Amino acid sequence: MDDDLDLALGAVGPRLRALRRQRETTLADLSVATGISVSTLSRLESGARRPTLELLLPLARAHGVTLDELVDAPPTGDPRIHLRPVTRHGMTMLPLTRRPGGIQAYKLVIPGDGRRARPDPQTHEGYEWLYVLNGRLRVVLGDRDLVLTPGEAAEFDTRVPHWFGSADADPVEFLSLFGRQGERAHLRARPGNPPAAGPPAHG
Repeated sequence: MDDDLDLALGAVGPRLRALRRQRETTLADLSVATGISVSTLSRLESGARRPTLELLLPLARAHGVTLDELVDAPPTGDPRIHLRPVTRHGMTMLPLTRRPGGIQAYKLVIPGDGRRARPDPQTHEGYEWLYVLNGRLRVVLGDRDLVLTPGEAAEFDTRVPHWFGSADADPVEFLSLFGRQGERAHLRARPGNPPAAGPPAHG
């Protein structure tokens, strides 16, 4: 499995370069579109830097392809949808949509961390919506440090520094919707229930 993952990740750089050249886009233009520095983009394309989820999400959006297509060649001649999980730094992500552009949906599982991981907030263009299925999700958003429990949701502009991980020693499972800047996800609340969308109050 690790060898397969290394092969898939190793093919990302050439695929990114080919996509950019097909669209006749410069590294500078792509940097403006994604918020990723030119040097980081160059290192990704050359294979000198390993791709991460935070880097691949805005790149997939900018190139108009799904994340699945960046890490593995798309299937041909088979109408069935093949959902391939991607595991990186312990986080497992399963793409739930294959439609290029627009809002992309993912299911993510992050293993528990009894040592309480040190957050490493990232920024990029877009808007993200999270919904916790199982476990407790720690979300660092700007200067806020929140914990979401099953049934709770949060949405935020990804240009705000953000990070998420398990809040305790148990794994956390959640859904993520990621879209272009300005695209928001909304839930219809049941009568008498508080709205499920929007960051929960800290405390």
